[in-house]
Amino acid sequence: MHQSTPYPAPPEALRQPRGWLWRALGRAYLRLGGWRIEGAFPEELKFVTIVAPHTSNWDFVVGVAVVFALELRVSWLGKHSLFQTPLKRFFLWLGGIPVNRQVRHGVVDTCVKAFEGVPARLLALAPEGTRKGVSQWRSGFYAISTTAKVPLFPVGFDFRDHVIRLMPVFRPDGNLDLDLPRIQALFKDIHGLRERPRGAATSA
Repeated sequence: MHQSTPYPAPPEALRQPRGWLWRALGRAYLRLGGWRIEGAFPEELKFVTIVAPHTSNWDFVVGVAVVFALELRVSWLGKHSLFQTPLKRFFLWLGGIPVNRQVRHGVVDTCVKAFEGVPARLLALAPEGTRKGVSQWRSGFYAISTTAKVPLFPVGFDFRDHVIRLMPVFRPDGNLDLDLPRIQALFKDIHGLRERPRGAATSA
């Protein structure tokens, strides 16, 4: 199935052209895989993008294809072991920020500071924190959003219909217990490569 609609254009401040070859490769992967992108980017230039569900390493591959296809400038958190491989330079070039999951302190502060003093920032996070089966979301994405005072931009990778869904921004009011069910409800019809239950949040 071919892309039937134009690719949504990110704000100019969030674009990072990497050359026609990378753009072509990203779009070719999406086209050949039958993926389409629905929705639009927010008007805001600073936001935390929450991508869910995260059930497979293929999520990362699709995400990279989207970044190349749309020429997006992104920042994202990855486990530090990814950056101890020959692909370290590639991951850093893609905007990766290594995180040691065994050391929880400081990650939120680091991400909040990343929003300071810059005109635009798209920070992409997987609220489930891992592709392994979990029934709870980590709350770090919410803490970053509320502390940095930037909205959440929900993006769903639907492997059943092969659709990347760009949803309207969600503005948290600071009450995680009330907001989390509303945020998770946005993903109720989004099907990961591997289905699994979804539940409440744990600490970051």
